[in-house]
This record gives sequence, structure tokens and C-alpha cells, in this order.
Amino acid sequence: MRVGVFQFAPEFGQVDANIARVEAALAEVETNLMVLPELFNSGYLFESKAEVRSLSEEIPQGNTTQRLMRLAAERNMVIVAGLPEYDSSQDKFFNSAVIVGPTGYIGKYRKTHLFYKENVWFSPGDQGLTVFDIAPGLRIGVMICFDWFFPEAARSLALQGAQIICHPTNLVLPYCQQAMLTRSLENSVITVTANRVGSEQRDNEDLRFTGGSQVVDVKGELKFRLNEQEEKVAVTEVDPARALEKTLNIHNHLFNDRRPEFYRNLF
Repeated sequence: MRVGVFQFAPEFGQVDANIARVEAALAEVETNLMVLPELFNSGYLFESKAEVRSLSEEIPQGNTTQRLMRLAAERNMVIVAGLPEYDSSQDKFFNSAVIVGPTGYIGKYRKTHLFYKENVWFSPGDQGLTVFDIAPGLRIGVMICFDWFFPEAARSLALQGAQIICHPTNLVLPYCQQAMLTRSLENSVITVTANRVGSEQRDNEDLRFTGGSQVVDVKGELKFRLNEQEEKVAVTEVDPARALEKTLNIHNHLFNDRRPEFYRNLF
């Protein structure tokens, strides 16, 4: 199976242009699964609630999801992409990721653990960490950026049968890329982290994004890692069947050896 990322620098507020960049970049890419950064269509550094409202869309009827659905059908791939979501039934905004494939809309995930000023602009995810069947015998989970900081998130997805964890990000801290090697190893899953590059100077802030988009195999081995500045599509081969094997040796099993009755104060 081929999985990939598109690492680039979205331009804040230029939704159509950012989507067009993705469409052009993926026009001739051959892959089964493509992961885009967090908030890939809008940019990250909001200055007001009005700005959030103007750039957020309903899922799946919004323009971004509809264009991604067409792209997924044209390129015969599953796409996981971060975007700001508006839920009119609750009048709330979420930092979300949409999952679409060749046959259309698959689902969405709303970020559970909000970072920094995201807590001002968005509501915490209210649907929980869940998995999605994207093909027969192939199940993915989704985390968004700061979710990585909480090992329970990846473990929850792995316990639900995720073989691949897709991880759209806008990373500004220097720790995540190395930590994801451990997340893959301790759960025996493939992780696909799609970060952005560049910087945003808005609202008296100057955020610089760390790039380093990567794919990590089930043994915590890097398949590739992009550098901190390049805008690039990268694709690699992985074997999701390896993520189904949780036996470490004849005496140890990654999940069966858990003893949650002794994991106090976790809940």
C-alpha cells in the first residue's frame, strides 16, 4: 500500500488558492492514502471569531470537502485533510479533519485536545477518537496535531483496530516528530504525520512551523522525513497487515499484557 503527505505553506485566508495548490500537487500522484496538514485550506493564526466564522465550513456539504471528494475520485485515493468546521446544529466551530475516498465522504474527526489559542476559537471535539474502514480489512484512525501529546489518544485508536494513524498537524514545538516513533512502536501501528512549513505573523504573534512530515512503520522506523522548509509531496510503501500483529514474542502480547486494573487515576 502507498501512503503519502503533502507538506506545504498554506496562505492564510486564501481557501480557494490553497485547495487549488493541493489539486495541482496531487494531479499525477499515485497513492492509496494522502494526508494533508491541519487547517490546510484556511491557515492557522486567526485574529477574531468573525474570521473563524468566515473561513469555517460545514462537513460534508462545504466547498472544501466537496472539492476533496472530487479529487479523491479522480485520483482514486483516500484523502485525510484538516479544516475549520462549522456545525450549524450547535452553532459551534471545530478544528476538524475530513476523510474522503473514491466513493465519496467517509467521515470526520474533531480535534480532542486543543492547543494554545485554539481554545479561544474552537470547541473541543465532541465525537471521541474513532476509526474508519477505508477498504476491506483496512482501518485508519485520525489524530490532529496536539493530540499526539496524549499517549492515550493513539492507544485508543490502536485498541479499536487502527492500522494506520493519520496525523494532520501545524506543529510549532520541536518534539512531535521524534515522539511519533514511540507512538508507532508502543502501539504497533503506522503513523503518517503531515505538517506544514512557513510562518504566519498575525495578531501580534509570529509562529514558525517545523515541517518534518513523516511516515513511521510499526517498529518505530522512519520510512521518510521531510526537512523543515521544503514544499513537497512524498509517498512510500507500507504494509498495514503488519499492524495487526501485536505479538512481541512467545510470552508477550502488546495488548493482552495490559493490566488496566492497576492503571490508577487515568480516568
